[in-house]
Amino acid sequence: MSQNPPKNVAVIGAGPAGLVAARELQREGHNVVVFERENQVGGTWIYNPATDSDPMGVDPSRKIVHSSLYSPLRINLPREIMGFRDYPFVATKKPDRDPRRFPGHKEVLDYLNDFAVEFGLIELVRFGNEVGYVGFLEDGKWKVCSRKRESDDVVFVNEEEYDAVVICNGCHTQPRIADDIPGIEVWPGKQIHSHNYRIPEPFRDQVIVVIGNAASAIDISREIAKVSKAVHISSRSALSGSTPKKQNGYENLWLHSMLEAVGIDGGVNFQDGSKVYADIILHCTG
Repeated sequence: MSQNPPKNVAVIGAGPAGLVAARELQREGHNVVVFERENQVGGTWIYNPATDSDPMGVDPSRKIVHSSLYSPLRINLPREIMGFRDYPFVATKKPDRDPRRFPGHKEVLDYLNDFAVEFGLIELVRFGNEVGYVGFLEDGKWKVCSRKRESDDVVFVNEEEYDAVVICNGCHTQPRIADDIPGIEVWPGKQIHSHNYRIPEPFRDQVIVVIGNAASAIDISREIAKVSKAVHISSRSALSGSTPKKQNGYENLWLHSMLEAVGIDGGVNFQDGSKVYADIILHCTG
């Protein structure tokens, strides 16, 4: 335990980072308060079927949904390297658990809940409390302003001072989109960011252009290919002079080079010289 006097520390967020930060601070003897705007721990691992009110996630006044999880998502790392050092992420025999080495997202959330209960972290969390302001004071302390909605009409605002603040609110709420696509302002189709993708059904019988070829793009494109007319992946790793490549195991999934332009006719032109008429552009761009 630290030989220095205990500090009053605010931790913002009760996801993986916030929980382990609270655990280590508590172990060093500090007084910890964790602010969590949701009503449970888990952060980005809380699956929410709802999506942002703006499907592209660019409207600053939009209703924001924190999580980017899609329904069938599984981890792409073995569970052994995802656990905390003093609390391994191992398969358990508890009911309704996922023992696979690469389990679904619910297993990760269950593990985080187990971790929080094991080390008494639940008692440190103020659920339903959203931090709106953090500022440094002249005496070296930090001012933290939070609010808790008691009802649709009543919001309780609280101001407190802390010796230190740990920001653990994640980085998966603000989508990045593909910029400067010529013609995008007149293209008549629908655009959506992968942050707001949940299930494949809305893509049934549609022609989809997916921008990106990293983990989420690969997962989502293969999933929607099962219900859509065609999926065309635009990837910067594909050479501009190459021809579109049909992906193994699929009759309607193609890999293209980068987008060149889109048009008012619904057309999408790729740098490889091909063109498709698409209903939806799906930005899997982080």
